[in-house]
Amino acid sequence: MRVFVTGATGALGGHLVPRLVAAGHEVTASTRTPGKAGRLRAAGAEPVVLDGLDREAVIAAVRAAAPEVIVHEMTALAGMKSLRNPDKLFATTNALRTRGTGNLLAAAAEAGTRRVIAQSYAGAGPDERPGPLKTEQDQQAWRSIPSAVQGPAAIAQVEATVPAEAPEGLVLRYGVFYGPGTGDFMVEAVRKRMVPVVGGGTGVWSFVEITDAAAATAAAVETGEPGLYNVVDDDPAPVAEWLPYLAEVAGAKPPRRMPAWLGRLLAGEFVVAQMTSSRGYTNEKAKKELGFQPRYGSWREGFRAWISG
Repeated sequence: MRVFVTGATGALGGHLVPRLVAAGHEVTASTRTPGKAGRLRAAGAEPVVLDGLDREAVIAAVRAAAPEVIVHEMTALAGMKSLRNPDKLFATTNALRTRGTGNLLAAAAEAGTRRVIAQSYAGAGPDERPGPLKTEQDQQAWRSIPSAVQGPAAIAQVEATVPAEAPEGLVLRYGVFYGPGTGDFMVEAVRKRMVPVVGGGTGVWSFVEITDAAAATAAAVETGEPGLYNVVDDDPAPVAEWLPYLAEVAGAKPPRRMPAWLGRLLAGEFVVAQMTSSRGYTNEKAKKELGFQPRYGSWREGFRAWISG
């Protein structure tokens, strides 16, 4: 099929594009950076330099490619550091999830593209209270935090509009990415003992290794009914379990422990909520309907392979 991939030089796109090409698809791939176009061409795709927030340019590019499938992976997550003010940190990503998604849906309508696949989030969030793992039926019922209003709203907009407005709209809620190409910020911070276990570390996180995420996305190009899918591994785990393990695998000292009140002072309410009330997600639907079988069923073997690689 003809597939148009946006955000194609990001962490996920770097693994997705070669996989789609190898599967025999005709891939048009976009990047905001002209210097990265050669990388896409070398991977077997037709590169397009494109700003996802430029509505007319997006529509023109998609019409020219005439894709049967659009895969929306546009984010601006490079260089992440402090999470004290998530709305400021993720401002461009939030715009890509709102205006950018709207631009792609408009382009899909103009080009006659039936299938649109968009990225959402199944990582750690400020859930209102601890509880069972989230299924696709669960809304992102996050606690209101003044510094993190735009992000949840943008995610909710993606999850509502893509299945509603595209003839075949799928939204993939990805767990926390790790693995080749995702950057080493977290590992380096753990080695420097900059990531403590806050408030007992009771928050449950869902991870997905980046090549597993790419495999699930490639599967969604070809199969799956419209709707939401949680793309996570089989082993959601509390921070108090996975963070000391990551430190051990990284050859670091065990993480420090910090009460929630001090965490709020030093890192902000959003981080404390991630560490203490996040619920995690189940991947049963993705396994059943997308045939998703993660190579790394648990972050345990995934972290070890990532760091040793």
